[in-house]
Amino acid sequence: MDARSREAGKGRAAARALLRGTPPPAGGLLQSAGPDAWIAFDEEIRRHGPLPEAVTATFRARLSARLGLLQPKTPVEVLLCHPDGRIREAALGTPQPPPELVVIRCADWAAAVREPARRLLAGTLADAPAATLVALTPLVLRLAGRDQGAWALALFEASLRTDPPLPAATARRAPATEPAPPADHPSTVLARLRDSADLPTRRYATRLTLDTPVLRDRLAVRDLAHLAARERDPANAAVWTDATLRSLAAARPDDRGDDAGGRDEAGGRDEAAEQEAVDLLIGSPLPSVRAAGVTALRRAGRTAEGVSHLADRSPLVRACARWLTAQDGGDPHDHYRRLAADPAGCSPHAVAGLAEGGRTEDVPLLRSLVAHPSGSVRAAAVAGLRRLGADPDRSALLALLDDPSPAVAREATLSLRPVAEDLDVGHLLSRCTPKQPLHTRRAAFRLLQVQGGTAARQAAESLSSDWNPALRRAALAASHFYASPERTGRRGWLRG
Repeated sequence: MDARSREAGKGRAAARALLRGTPPPAGGLLQSAGPDAWIAFDEEIRRHGPLPEAVTATFRARLSARLGLLQPKTPVEVLLCHPDGRIREAALGTPQPPPELVVIRCADWAAAVREPARRLLAGTLADAPAATLVALTPLVLRLAGRDQGAWALALFEASLRTDPPLPAATARRAPATEPAPPADHPSTVLARLRDSADLPTRRYATRLTLDTPVLRDRLAVRDLAHLAARERDPANAAVWTDATLRSLAAARPDDRGDDAGGRDEAGGRDEAAEQEAVDLLIGSPLPSVRAAGVTALRRAGRTAEGVSHLADRSPLVRACARWLTAQDGGDPHDHYRRLAADPAGCSPHAVAGLAEGGRTEDVPLLRSLVAHPSGSVRAAAVAGLRRLGADPDRSALLALLDDPSPAVAREATLSLRPVAEDLDVGHLLSRCTPKQPLHTRRAAFRLLQVQGGTAARQAAESLSSDWNPALRRAALAASHFYASPERTGRRGWLRG
């Protein structure tokens, strides 16, 4: 169950508790809950209403007097979600209705409910703009797709796009020394929304920031790179990365990265900030952002650094590093061979990069690495041989099914699948016993399923009581398959 489903479950549980008569918690209903919890709460109340007739009649009597000085026994949270629109309308007149439910009522189908809710929300926004925007924007975004949901989003967006002047004492200072804007300034609020744990909110804040020139111009290239590097959502990180690259290109238009010195003073460039921005991109955990940073090294005049990224863990970054190294006049292939031949410097990513070069002359070197002490290097070597189309050494690959590294056994299995029908059945069946390691049993089982026939059925029966749940389920499914008389001997089942 994902986070949004858990939040929705929390909202439904709170609704059922209130309908049973359980009083709201002392800290407030759904304290610290996300937007999905409030939406589910509203839907649950509406689905299981109306309230008992006695309660409804009592409350309707109080409606006629606009609730008077008496508070209804029914919680206001329930009344704000009542199926009867007149009750929802009157509940908006209670003191301090939950703002989350007010936002939901702003998208109510009934205009008599919708209009007072909108007046309430507009007043709350005017009284406490920063707190309201930070707390309610995720919910407003969720509701924006409803027929009447666009109003609240337009209200919030207009507030976020305003640009009140900074205090006079700081308005004319240089960006590097300018203090942070006040807490209620739109740029400050957007910064908080960009840090939101809610992904739609972060994406919205990103778009709004970059689409509004006066807000975008407050972010220096270092700020853009920092936002790109810390973002964990690939789509949102790509937006920040593109903005960073545009800013770098504007600061250094000469694509060769060798524009004349001295333009820093005349053009107002911050060379240190640009270099730091590139380093921030390279330090990102996301391959797409790192790849952009490696590519940006050329414009930054640091082409020689490409070799240090040839063994990156990402194929995308390795490809960019090969391009950058070639731009500097180097030969990426030579670097990879030196890395792969160096026992101390060899890494699985360097081995993978060597194979990505696609040269058959590297097959002997890769075969030698199959005996490397590191399991990850051995696995990369087997995968590299397969990538280069080297003829599989069946006996050597069969022996690798017993390798202590599951990654090596997995790669050996992939390499043996094209020739699985010619493999030694007895050798594979002997690996489908409980005394063998799990990854060995799994590899042998998969190869036998490619073979099909009697041997595959025997392997399935042998492993149908395996202690590993996933392997046991697969073996039981295979056993049932082969138990069908018309399917006995059928080949090629369970190719995953």
